[in-house]
Amino acid sequence: MTSALPSDPSDKPYFARHIFFCLNERKNGEECCAQHHAQEGFDHCKQRIRDAKLSGPGQVRVNKAGCLDRCSGGPVAVVYPEGVWYTYVDANDIDDIVNEHLIGGKVVQRLVLPPHVGR
Repeated sequence: MTSALPSDPSDKPYFARHIFFCLNERKNGEECCAQHHAQEGFDHCKQRIRDAKLSGPGQVRVNKAGCLDRCSGGPVAVVYPEGVWYTYVDANDIDDIVNEHLIGGKVVQRLVLPPHVGR
């Protein structure tokens, strides 16, 4: 079986980091990120990355996601390749994630979603 990973470890990924925002909306009234203004968080992050000229190959990609199965901690976003899960309340929290993690490479500890929080 062949590996999908780059054969040369010095190969850089197409994007240095991805941030995925859960934008899932449950029609049955169950808890979901859409109830917690997730779209606004996504839009703000995307604009901040654009304004900082950090979007594009080798940089940061801001993505929409369906359910990430961490609904009770919503709204949630996850940054890869680190696999750091965040919860946030407002644009100030998103600014901290952008400035400290996506630009500075440091995890914003106060916004980290505890590992036991699930659906």
